[in-house]
Amino acid sequence: MRLLIGGPASDDLTDEEIRELYRPPRLPWLRVNMVGTVDGAATGDGGKTGSINNPADHRVFHLLRRMGDAIVVGAGTARAERYGVADRPLVLVSRRGDVPEKLLAAPPGSVLLATCASAPGLSSARDALGDENVLVLGEDSVDLASMRAHLVDRGLAHLHSEGGPHLLRDMLAAGIVDELDSTVVPRLIAGLHTRITAGDGVDVPLSLDALLEEDSTLIARWLVR
Repeated sequence: MRLLIGGPASDDLTDEEIRELYRPPRLPWLRVNMVGTVDGAATGDGGKTGSINNPADHRVFHLLRRMGDAIVVGAGTARAERYGVADRPLVLVSRRGDVPEKLLAAPPGSVLLATCASAPGLSSARDALGDENVLVLGEDSVDLASMRAHLVDRGLAHLHSEGGPHLLRDMLAAGIVDELDSTVVPRLIAGLHTRITAGDGVDVPLSLDALLEEDSTLIARWLVR
C-alpha cells in the first residue's frame, strides 16, 4: 500500500505507519468508515458491503477498528451484515430499540443500545442487555449529540462508526462526525444501490488529509471542516 497524499511518498506502508497516519489529533473523536464502488454503490448483492470490499479495504478497516474505544453502528446494518460480539463495546443505534437476534445473548456490557423513549422494543432491549446498557436519548428519535457525550462520559472517547448510510447522514446532520474514511473500490456495478449517505440532504465540507492506494483501490481520510 502506498501513500499518495498526506506525508512523504511511500510505496510500502507498514501497519504502524498506517495507524500513525490515522491517529486522531485530539479526543474525543468520532470517525466513520465507509466503502463504495466507483459508480457510488455502498453495497452490492444482498445489500451487504461484503460483496464489494477487498483486501486493501479490509486491511485499513481492521486497523482503524482496533484503534477505537467502541464501534458505533446502526442496528439495521448490524443485522444485515450479521455482526457478532467484538473485542470492544458495540454501540447499536436504533429508533425502534431493536437488538439483532445474533446479539441478544451477548456478554453483559459488550453491547450497548442508543435508542429513544418511544421505542417499541425498549423493554425487550433492557431485558436482553440490562438497564445500564440501554441509553434512552430523546423521546421519538435518538439524540446523537447526547449519545456521543454519554459514550465519552463512559470513557469511550475514540469512537469508530461503520454506518450505515442513514446513520452517517444523521450523524453528519447532528454535527458529531470528525472524520470520514472512505474506500473507493475499482468496480462498476450499476443497478439500484444505496450511496454511503442516505436520507434528507446535508451539506458538509471536508478536507482531504491523506490518500492511500493499493491495486487501484483508493482509501481516503477526510476531515470534517
